[in-house]
Amino acid sequence: MAAEEGMMYSKEYSELLARITVNPDIMVGKPVIRGMRITVEQILKALGGGVSASDILEDYPELESEDIQAAILYASERIENEKVYAVNG
Repeated sequence: MAAEEGMMYSKEYSELLARITVNPDIMVGKPVIRGMRITVEQILKALGGGVSASDILEDYPELESEDIQAAILYASERIENEKVYAVNG
């Protein structure tokens, strides 16, 4: 069962991440939601600033709740293998 769940999550993650597109002709190549001019950065900054997902969806009616999930997943994937080094000054 655990293997099946892992495959389900993998497929679900792939479907979510497919919502994030990068095109040098749209928003200077920043990752955007489904080719629209709404960047992952905008979504994350709004959430980090205390704007609720429902408020974002209200402000951007073209977005779907899965788009917000996709933005968060995309960001987590980008930093997943980030290495942090201590700098001794």
